[in-house]
Amino acid sequence: MARNNQENGNQSAQSKPKATKAAAKSTKSTAARARNTASRPAAVSPIFKARLDAHREELEQLFMSLYDDQAAFQSLLDSMAAAYADRPADLKRLDKAREADPEWYKRGDMFGMTMYTDLFAGDLKKLADKIPYLKEQKLTYLHLMPLLQMPHPNNDGGYAVEDFDNVDPSLGTNEDLAALTKKLRRAGISLCLDFVMNHTASTHRWAKAAQAGDPEYQDYYFCYDDRTIPDEYDAHVPQVFPNTAPGNFTWNEQMCKWVMTQFYPFQWDLNYRNPKVLVAMMGSVMHLANLGVEVFRIDAVPYIWKELGTNCRNLPTVHTIVRILRIILECVCPAVVLKGEVVMAPKELAAYFGTPEAPECHMLYNVSIMVNLWSALASRDVRLLKAQIDKLDALPENCWFVNYLRCHDDIGWGLDEDVERAIGIDPLKHKEFLYHFYEGAVPGSWSMGELYNYDEATRDARSCGTTASLTGIEKALITHDKPLLEMSVKRDLLMHQAMAFLRGFPMLNCGDEIAQLNGWDYKEDPDRVEDSRNLHRSKFDWDKAALRKKSGTLQNELWKGMEGLREERHDPCFAPDAWVSTWDTFNDAVLAVVRKVEGSVLVGLFNFSELEQHAHLNASEGIIDSPVEADLAPYEARFIHL
Repeated sequence: MARNNQENGNQSAQSKPKATKAAAKSTKSTAARARNTASRPAAVSPIFKARLDAHREELEQLFMSLYDDQAAFQSLLDSMAAAYADRPADLKRLDKAREADPEWYKRGDMFGMTMYTDLFAGDLKKLADKIPYLKEQKLTYLHLMPLLQMPHPNNDGGYAVEDFDNVDPSLGTNEDLAALTKKLRRAGISLCLDFVMNHTASTHRWAKAAQAGDPEYQDYYFCYDDRTIPDEYDAHVPQVFPNTAPGNFTWNEQMCKWVMTQFYPFQWDLNYRNPKVLVAMMGSVMHLANLGVEVFRIDAVPYIWKELGTNCRNLPTVHTIVRILRIILECVCPAVVLKGEVVMAPKELAAYFGTPEAPECHMLYNVSIMVNLWSALASRDVRLLKAQIDKLDALPENCWFVNYLRCHDDIGWGLDEDVERAIGIDPLKHKEFLYHFYEGAVPGSWSMGELYNYDEATRDARSCGTTASLTGIEKALITHDKPLLEMSVKRDLLMHQAMAFLRGFPMLNCGDEIAQLNGWDYKEDPDRVEDSRNLHRSKFDWDKAALRKKSGTLQNELWKGMEGLREERHDPCFAPDAWVSTWDTFNDAVLAVVRKVEGSVLVGLFNFSELEQHAHLNASEGIIDSPVEADLAPYEARFIHL
């Protein structure tokens, strides 16, 4: 689809004046790469040429379907050639190894962790010194929260990026990042970074140039003189944060224009109708890949293309852009894989994997399973969880997931309302029960969490807190309730065991391995107090971590439990091609998942209740040859080989 400048309310490219000084500065990194390209000999690596030749026709067709701009397409090809030429030799060797083993990220021994650099270690250099701690857990995957240059303090946890090519000075330099990725590779750990495709910070150089009045850079965003087009968008586009950041547009006084800001006023949505935006952003992805990033979590990907008259979610052009990104990676740096953040219904997920012939994301964040696990724990009812697992297991074989319980974000209670109604659950009442349960406001609740983004009009809310605090460990410690503590540790481990048994690979939130509690001190920090997600974004407690080796401590018990997760996943039934399915237990409190490879069947039973439960599994020819009976202790996870 060609760019429509009339719809964007911006001046056409043909009449754009020379860039302002701020705008000229904005292209510093991209211009440097272009100069390098121009100064190189015309010879192209035969390896890069062969990869590009295999994809060029499709890449050009996709690009031209969006822009019909041959010069912009050539600019993209030049950027790709420059990135390949700049790619370090050791990363090119990794590319070759990964091309021979394209499903490396599906291995059963994949085990991940996510963390904030500053909260865990302080900066990138200090984090590199902590690699022995990561190796001790046999991690193969480390997701560092956003660490590119950002404004302070308003940066939405780093998701407001003001320079996609450079590390934030508070965390280190690009050289520090490259040194860290090299050390991680030697330790067998692949680094994942967020790539925030949908928006920039309002302090990004492009945004500053736009605010200074440069129409060329105003066309990098969605800027309008009046409310006519913003109102047309608002008629169809739902608000992301209606309570804390209402509206999809923000009036910019300096520019005297309305600018699209779907997330927060300081995050300006990028205009991918402009080919310069796509080419520049792809250049930044390749630049980061050459610093050693092996996995990109593409943030808020369903939102990146805007179309009047639609809800601006999951549009076909989004998939065109993701496919373009996938092709670029396969040509320049095939060791790199994509992880999509797609917080959408299961019916929307398969499209983000593409097809075997035209793949998009390699894997997705498994948001829906995370939510359903917490729902099952509070309600002692696994029916919604089982239905959701069945839907995901029914997706094509190329669909793969990163499973987790907690991350940097909240728990948004996006359950399948149709399934809820079908089994007699009122969706709104159930949602209210869940978020009140996890803030500890329901009689009998063990949890100590907080609400996030409560909306009085819709009665919607999300939940915050660490795994340990949400499963009752914090309350038990505060009240000195030893029986509650024992039961809460069982709950914590059950949730991790169930999560790790599902299709995909498990990722811990840093601190879960030592039962890290909520960081209530965020309420005393004026820069953090407004965002309750900071409750579970607290500094890593190294004093508590030191207790992981001391027998009889809470930290030692959780640490050993996480070791059990890793040992469990060495079973042959965790092979990438394993057949995975739920099984009926004739007990709504017990989840059964069956894994099967040739010659081996493994059944996982998970009791989501504080009471003893009985499970019965019927036989099925070729899967379970005879019925299975099991009596499970409270919150017990049991694994049975058949």
